[in-house]
Amino acid sequence: MAVEDTQPLISHLIELRKRLLNAIICIIVVFLALVYFANDIYQLVASPLIKQMPMGASMIATDVASPFFTPIKLTMIVSVFLSAPFILYQVWAFVAPALYKHERRLMMPLLFSSSALFYLGVAFAYFVVFPLAFAFFAKTAPAGVQIATDINNYLDFVMALFMAFGVSFEVPIAIVLLCWSGVTTPEDLKKKRPYVLVGAFVVGMLLTPPDVFSQTLLAIPMYLLFEIGVFFARFYVGGRRRADVDSEADPDQPA
Repeated sequence: MAVEDTQPLISHLIELRKRLLNAIICIIVVFLALVYFANDIYQLVASPLIKQMPMGASMIATDVASPFFTPIKLTMIVSVFLSAPFILYQVWAFVAPALYKHERRLMMPLLFSSSALFYLGVAFAYFVVFPLAFAFFAKTAPAGVQIATDINNYLDFVMALFMAFGVSFEVPIAIVLLCWSGVTTPEDLKKKRPYVLVGAFVVGMLLTPPDVFSQTLLAIPMYLLFEIGVFFARFYVGGRRRADVDSEADPDQPA
């Protein structure tokens, strides 16, 4: 009897190992395809700052190995970013057998939307926030201070902003899930708009560098995304109720 009980657990562990290996192999393949262009990738990421630097200024490397390892580090991070849809698919393939049909119909659009919103957040940071923020920083530098940013410190700075904006753009997905699961309703969220607006600025303060400029550029899109999430959540509340009725009518629905 004990052996029979362990069989499902072992099969789940084997399936989990398979999905993890698929995700790791995907990341490695993407990394090997991009590693030759590591310096070009770093140049692309650094271009928003370089364009705003004063004439004659340049980025520096304070560590001997930084010119080699920093672009490689960036390439690995980019490989994970580009592999995100495939990684999410592996997560989906692992949990899908345990879901009802109506849950599967919900999850697939959410997986696609979450990937698209994350990339949209990263693009917003790169094309909108970086040029404005770096221009602001360059113009406010004290007289006699030469701007010469270390390449490793710059990478840490922009990666933190990329993650902050990418994750923050997932707000509509979080709202839809909360309303679908019955934790809250669009009507309740509408009543809490003032608190959400204040919370958006608090989150912006925690996730971005300590300057009002970056905080505002994150807080305003977050609040707009909150409104978008509330709008679309209205459709999923009804969908959840209909799905509950369907599942009660067919409790033996295969997972």
